[in-house]
Amino acid sequence: MSSIELTPSQKTILQELINLHRESESAVKGEDIAEQVDRNPGTIRNQMQSLKALQLVEGVPGPKGGYKPTANAYDALKIQEMDQAADVPFRHDGELIESANVQEIDLTSVHHPELCRAEIKLQGSIADFSEGDDITVGPTPLSRLLIAGTIEGKDDTNNSLILTIDKMEAPAGNEEAAH
Repeated sequence: MSSIELTPSQKTILQELINLHRESESAVKGEDIAEQVDRNPGTIRNQMQSLKALQLVEGVPGPKGGYKPTANAYDALKIQEMDQAADVPFRHDGELIESANVQEIDLTSVHHPELCRAEIKLQGSIADFSEGDDITVGPTPLSRLLIAGTIEGKDDTNNSLILTIDKMEAPAGNEEAAH
């Protein structure tokens, strides 16, 4: 499939549809998406029409209806859909978050020791996270990387959190890293 250029608004709506669909495993109502992205339900309906035309969304009629993302939606947002994704523990203010899975960790500025940052791309909604919240990611399955930091910002379009890293260790704890 050729690359589809989506507007930031379309990306945000499509990402939230995918997040809500993963949680419920059923059709998602436009009103639920509107609530999550803080937009009018009419705006969501209009955007869904264009996303349907791009074959990124399918409409489900009936009282339990709504919208479902297509396989093309995952491709358009470059999301890998895995049946058995590796479990990477994710803690928000010390509490384990079961509904979020870490999809990608980007170390954006490790060259500056006082301003080390990471971008944490999640599968799951980032709506409940705010600047200043404490986040712990890991240990990751293979390298046993553990990152602890503070949320500096959110990127709703890419469904990611920007962290200022307070602590990073690999392998985490006293375990040997598996290679």
